[in-house]
Amino acid sequence: MASIVRKIVSTAAAPKAVGPYSQAVIAGDTMYLSGMIGFIPTSMEIISGGAAAEADQALKNIGEVLKAAGISYSNVVKTTVLLADINDYAAVNEIYSKYFNEAKPARAAYQVAALPKGAKVEIEAIAIVGKIVEAQL
Repeated sequence: MASIVRKIVSTAAAPKAVGPYSQAVIAGDTMYLSGMIGFIPTSMEIISGGAAAEADQALKNIGEVLKAAGISYSNVVKTTVLLADINDYAAVNEIYSKYFNEAKPARAAYQVAALPKGAKVEIEAIAIVGKIVEAQL
C-alpha cells in the first residue's frame, strides 16, 4: 500500500482554529479547508455588515490559507456554503462570484439552524495542490 503524505496548513493571516481542528489539511494532492466564517483574523471578531460582508471575509480567509499552501482560488474544486438564512443566498452569490469568476468549483449550499459564534455564513473548500490544466468535455 502506498504512503500518502499528510501536511497541516496553518497561517496567522487567517483566523486561528477555535476548536480542535486545523485550518486545512493536505493529503496527497488534495487540500481540505475547514469551514471559515467571517472572522477578522487580528481580532477574531465577526465582521459587521451582514451575510455579504461575512462571505467576503470568509473567502478572504480561505484565500490566505490557499496562499499559505502555494495555491489560489483557481485550485478550488468544491465548496460548501452554509447559510443561517437561505434568503441571503443571492447576496452571498454576488460576493462568491468575485472570487470564483472563471474556474467555478462544484458547490453545495444549505440553510442550517445555527453557525458558530452567531455567524451568518460559513464556507469550506476542497482544493487541488499543484498545477491544474483545464480541459473541455
